[in-house]
Amino acid sequence: MQIDSTLTPFVPPVRTAMRLSRYFLPNLRETPKEAEIASHRLMLRAGLIRQQSAGIYSWLPLGLRVLNKITAIIREEQVRAGAQEILMPTIQPADLWRESGRYDAYGKEMLRIRDRHDREMLYGPTNEEMVTDIARAYVRSYKDLPLNLYHIQWKFRDEIRPRFGTMRSREFLMKDAYSFDIDAEEARHSYNRMFTAYLRTFSRLGLKAIPMQADTGPIGGDLSHEFIILASTGESEVFCHQDFLDFPIPAADTDFEDKEALQAIFDRWTSLYAATSEKHDPATFEAIAPAKQVSARGIEVGHIFYFGTKYSEPFGLSVAGSDGRDHLLHMGSYGIGPSRLVAALIEANHDEAGIIWPDPVAPFHVSLLNLKVGDEATDVAARRIETALTARGFDVLYDDRDERPGAKFATADLIGSPWQVLVGPKSLAEGKVEVKRRATGERELLSVEDAVERIAS
Repeated sequence: MQIDSTLTPFVPPVRTAMRLSRYFLPNLRETPKEAEIASHRLMLRAGLIRQQSAGIYSWLPLGLRVLNKITAIIREEQVRAGAQEILMPTIQPADLWRESGRYDAYGKEMLRIRDRHDREMLYGPTNEEMVTDIARAYVRSYKDLPLNLYHIQWKFRDEIRPRFGTMRSREFLMKDAYSFDIDAEEARHSYNRMFTAYLRTFSRLGLKAIPMQADTGPIGGDLSHEFIILASTGESEVFCHQDFLDFPIPAADTDFEDKEALQAIFDRWTSLYAATSEKHDPATFEAIAPAKQVSARGIEVGHIFYFGTKYSEPFGLSVAGSDGRDHLLHMGSYGIGPSRLVAALIEANHDEAGIIWPDPVAPFHVSLLNLKVGDEATDVAARRIETALTARGFDVLYDDRDERPGAKFATADLIGSPWQVLVGPKSLAEGKVEVKRRATGERELLSVEDAVERIAS
């Protein structure tokens, strides 16, 4: 496992070894009737979430571990790109939205409420208004710019028909960032920063996301890209050039201060045709060589916007420039839905037996199966492996339950740890344990020491 030394200060993660006999993992034997797609079925069956009401879920220990690993990667890439983390409240005053003109225009998706003093409030579906108000209070000069503030916070949109589990829920976790710049040129550089950061973020999560021209919707503006992963269960039809699937991801040492370099990344990743159904141009798509045409279903995992002075103008957000004149700030917003990403990752990585987590986001790196609990040899060997892997920085889920081997195999496949180590008396009599790679099904018989090295390599 490699640690990215470009991020400072580095705080080593706390690695854990959990005993399944004491771990809260409420697996379901039957497939829930309300679950229409694979990710929803598997998240319920594997005990990642529990539905509390339509489109509202509790995140159970296994699901929360995945969610936390996703947000950790998102944070690292936001910091790398120069964004600073804040936290804004979930409840917002309606007056802010009246300033922008969106309070009445947003629609019934906004949950409107009144407090005990009869003041109009709302449960925030997004935060453009509030973050603009924060900037208005503190940003005074071009010397305070550029500025990009982000937070990771629960939001609520009252979907008329929530479906597909956390893919389209009413309450959801969102990383939303907001950039402030002195003019359109600088704002475009901020847009390119987030564009590049998103390519890196999704790649680190184990996904190949393609940026596609997209409709700006109620956010507004005239420049927008959705980041789409191809999946047969995707919500919408998308169209793109096949070569996108082989484009290299920007490197970890990308200089986010280099305007020309970031513009070159943007230009390359927008040089070929890629569009959602709302922006699809059939004539342009048909001009692509048939062998290079990709028409597929896609899942949106991120959305970025540049909207100029749409919010700064009604809020009177202007600052003194180096020329001594006042300038309305140019803004953009940039969203990633971590709770939606959990479902998207499962849609892209599963089989009939269960989830197949990519290594960076797996709730546990290793499922350690003791196939004969109470046998001294298997107990000792399992504990040795548990201790050695945890010391190497791996999260281990040790199945020490008094269950049949078949039940343990089924649980391990369902929850999808990248590695499984099977400790049984038969192989242990030969000084071996079995190591299985979940993604490929590849199995090896190795000594205890070699098993640890195999996983750590």
